[in-house]
Parts: sequence; C-alpha cells; structure tokens
Amino acid sequence: MANAATQVFNEHRELLFSLVYNMLGGIADTEDVLQETWLSWTNRNRAPDAEPIDSPRAYLVRIAVNRALAHQAAISRRRETYTGPWLPEPLVTSLPGTPVADDAADVALRTESVSMALMVILQTLTPLERGVFVLHEVFGYAHTEIAEMLGRNPAAVRQLAHRAREHVHARRPRYKPAPHVRQQVTERFLAAALGGDLDALLEILAPEVVMWSDGGGKAQGAVGLRPIRGRDSVARLLSAVAPSSGKTLNIAFRSVNGEPAVLLLAGDAPYAVVVVDLTPEGDQVCGIYAIANPDKLSHVD
Repeated sequence: MANAATQVFNEHRELLFSLVYNMLGGIADTEDVLQETWLSWTNRNRAPDAEPIDSPRAYLVRIAVNRALAHQAAISRRRETYTGPWLPEPLVTSLPGTPVADDAADVALRTESVSMALMVILQTLTPLERGVFVLHEVFGYAHTEIAEMLGRNPAAVRQLAHRAREHVHARRPRYKPAPHVRQQVTERFLAAALGGDLDALLEILAPEVVMWSDGGGKAQGAVGLRPIRGRDSVARLLSAVAPSSGKTLNIAFRSVNGEPAVLLLAGDAPYAVVVVDLTPEGDQVCGIYAIANPDKLSHVD
C-alpha cells in the first residue's frame, strides 16, 4: 500500500509543484508544502479504516492548495524584513530545442508556471485571490471545483476570480510576444547594457520601464533598495554599472519561467538571472527583473 501511495503521489508531483510554486513564488516553500501534502496523503492511506479515494488527483490538489494558503502568513512576515525588492525564485531550464536530461513531461509541466512579470503582479493579490486565479486562469479548474477545494461557496469564488482577473488585466496586457521576438530583444538589451551604450538603451527601453533588482542584501551586483522607474534613470544606471560588473561574467541564454532570459555566470557559478518584459508591440523593454540573491540561485545548474 505504501508503494502504491508513493507511486500515485509521484504521478502528480509536478502538477502539485507548478500549482504551489505559482501561488507562493518560492521553490523551498513549495517543497515544504509538497512534503506536508505527501505526509497527509500517506497518513490517509495508512489509516486502517480509510475508504478508497475516488480521485487522488483532486484530493492531492485540495491538500496542496490549502497547505500553500496556510504558509502565506509566515511568508508575508518574512518578506516584511526582506532587504530590497522581492522577486520570485526563477525556474531556470534550457531553451526549447536544447537537449535536456529531465523527463520531457516534467519540463513541460514546470514551464506551465506563469511568467516572472505576471508572478510579480500576482504577489499583489490577496492569498485567496492568487490561489483562485492560478487554479482557474492557469490550470483551468471550474469555479465550483475551486469552491469545493477551499470550502467556500461558488459565488464567493466567482467574486474572488473576478477581482483577481480585473487586477491582473489592468496591469498586464493580454498580448504575449512570440518567443523568438523576446529572445531577439533580450539579446539587444543585454548587448546595449553590457556595452554601456546609452543611446541604444534609450532606444530599446520603454518610457515607463521599471527595473527590479533582487539581491536580498547578499549580492554585490544588486542595485537599489527600491525599483527604479523611468527610461532615463534605468538607462543611465545600467550604462554606468553594467559594463564594469559584467566584464568577468559569462553569458548563457536560458528559459526562465517558460520565457527566454539570461543567466549570468561567475565562472561556473550562477551570478544573476535577468528577465525582460516587453511592451505589447514587442519592440521595447518595459520591465527588467534581475535576481542576484544567491539563496534564490542555489538550485540553478
């Protein structure tokens, strides 16, 4: 029975990982929730009077989602004392078409995680709104299914879903540039930044561009304790800082949360992950997310 329970859990583990990660934004926190879900699942199956579970997938999702919500208070307290801007931990994989050692199905599920830009917006929702948005908009669960998972009535869930969707759509255009366009603009942006080309930066950055730099107080490369806003401010900072800090770094292009991005390496060690967000037209950068906190890069190969 224990082996059967383990097999069932492992069959759904990547789905659970994606669900919880998209809610919490942290890999270590996600793994903690999955461990708790596993313990609840195995204890349920070991009970001598346990009745068969009609839908193990639904049971596991319900447990994982509610455990994730229970973790939110501790995570919020931790972020209150975080140094500088907080960004989600990046999920770094090879670019599409690159051979990888991981099972293809696992990689496909993990790349269902929402983009870095959307994850930043989701963190401004309440935990319940975020959970409902992820379950409905990302994974396609019906409002009635979500209501059963959360122990709430369907009308309340529909209201949560409406508020979350309106909040997200007000801050995030629905148009998504093609991967090859994102890759090209990312390469142009990186060349301009590392080359200290102020004119090229002013051309590729959107007027309302915002730059987040998450070093957690532990990374020398992080700039600013608050997001930097506006094309002139971001361009002048990058042209002054990026060339000198990037001289000794190696560049690798990777997929981060399912989108083309940059991995900067100091030797073989991850130094930073840089993700750019594009305007709806796809020709300018409107968001820059630089994650240099070594704790958030410890899982990056």
